Amino acid sequence: MAARKPVTPSPDQPNASTEGYTVLARRYRPQRFADLVGQEAVVQSLINSLKSNRVAHAYLFTGARGVGKTTTARILAKALNCVNGPTTTPCGECDSCKGIASGEDVDVLEIDGASNRGIDEVRAIRDNVQYRPQRARYKIYIIDEVHMLTPPAFNALLKTLEEPPAHVKFFFATTEAQRIPITILSRCQRFDLGGIGVKQIVDRLREIVTTEQLQADDEALELVARRAAGSMRDAQSLLDQLLAFAEDRLTVELVNRLLGTAGEDRVIELANAILAHEPAKALRFLGTAADDGLQVSELLDQLIAYWRDLMVVNCSGDEGQILSITARNRGALKEQAKGLSLDTILAGLDVLNSTKMRLRTSDHGCLLLEMAVVRLGRLADLVSLSQMAQLLRQPGAIGPASATAPLRVTAPEAEKKKLTGPSKPVAAVIPAVFDEATVAAVWAEILASSPPMLAASLQKAGTPAISGPNALVLRFPAGYTLEQEFCGEPSRVARIEDELATRLSRRCKLLFELATDGQCTLPETRVDDEGTASRSRGKRLDAYTDPLCKRAMEVLEAQVLQRDDGFGIGVAPDDSPPAEMNGERQ
Repeated sequence: MAARKPVTPSPDQPNASTEGYTVLARRYRPQRFADLVGQEAVVQSLINSLKSNRVAHAYLFTGARGVGKTTTARILAKALNCVNGPTTTPCGECDSCKGIASGEDVDVLEIDGASNRGIDEVRAIRDNVQYRPQRARYKIYIIDEVHMLTPPAFNALLKTLEEPPAHVKFFFATTEAQRIPITILSRCQRFDLGGIGVKQIVDRLREIVTTEQLQADDEALELVARRAAGSMRDAQSLLDQLLAFAEDRLTVELVNRLLGTAGEDRVIELANAILAHEPAKALRFLGTAADDGLQVSELLDQLIAYWRDLMVVNCSGDEGQILSITARNRGALKEQAKGLSLDTILAGLDVLNSTKMRLRTSDHGCLLLEMAVVRLGRLADLVSLSQMAQLLRQPGAIGPASATAPLRVTAPEAEKKKLTGPSKPVAAVIPAVFDEATVAAVWAEILASSPPMLAASLQKAGTPAISGPNALVLRFPAGYTLEQEFCGEPSRVARIEDELATRLSRRCKLLFELATDGQCTLPETRVDDEGTASRSRGKRLDAYTDPLCKRAMEVLEAQVLQRDDGFGIGVAPDDSPPAEMNGERQ
């Protein structure tokens, strides 16, 4: 592809002094194939088609916003209808080129697919294709946002699109190619226009600033290019806004002020406070940022980009990598990445991404960001599952009570006072086996020592079932709601749990449930009012059968209240823990 000449405003656009101001995105719109930035493969293919006279009757240009879809269609139309054409270098001076550039050519019709999406509009196209162009070589239909056409409109276009007259060409542009029927796609030559690189956008913006006889720092232009996320039009529109905001020279500080973003130095300062485990300093930083008018969502996006840079540098260094941090600050980034494990960085990205998703539906953005920052500072204190599994496999690791050698542990202070009085610390003996037989024997003793009314109500449910290393479930038959409510009163539950702790030398959580007809075991699913089966109980039962989780529960003397599929992701509405477990700590 030939080297691009210095950018010049489009000659067909109105003059700013006579017809008002025209935005940069329109004045500096590419008018030739050589002016298209970042789409070299598409340009080369179209140029070769023109040179070999192999131009198809229908083209589909897809891609994100602002990457040049409609512009490419216009340039191709000029190449076909130029007075010197078909040519790869349209002159831009003839009536046809000027009319296409301004959208006023009678033989090149630009149609907005969003507002002309019905079958009647397509029928009008189908009726008019039979007429030859008035002055040009081809009659060309450019349909923008073609995915907005209705299914009947697409169906009406099928036959004409497959076998149009020789003088007709169709150029389609869309941001959502997946919404176009396959019958349409199969009749077009498709070109996917990718996002434009940061360096290419910066070069283009620098040419525009020079042509406009203005001044801008390179770092400011790079920040604008990164903000555009691959869209040349977004970059030019933002540059237009910033040039109006700046008085003499466009600087990084002015860009950050207008966008409500933090400078790189401030982001690094916040990262240092987080990684140094100084939550107080990090929270003070967030408070200052809020007072300075920084946007919560923007600061969160900057943290996500920074943690992504940490991940990239930790994995492969910064040589040849695309990073959001400029070259002058990459030394600090590398030092931080060296002191972190990859798992910690990935967990931090998970925390930040979860916060980003929650921010969309929350009115407490500052609180969510503060929670995320505090959690990021505590990630180094967490123990990964692989480390826990390795510890559990080591010889001599604390394990469950053995059937041959009872495990002696020092009882908690509250239990010592109940067993031996406050002055003598003693050791409590955990029963060798915590099974149904042991629970049945202990439960009989509890019933014998309980008040008559409580004992009678408890007897309605039979013997508790073991649902975990430290959890028992007492199920009342269907219809015994009053007995369940009577026994489930907090003071009575505390009394029974104390009795269990005295006899079993372990704290057990006692849960009460009401069985439906025919139920005799723990249900694996529950059905809510909308008929959706709750998966939380089934997930807990799956955890009890997992060897690693089972061993961890035994060592930590814990029980499973809920199981999340991802780190830091809240429980979905249909995956909430049972009502009787709400408020309990895992």
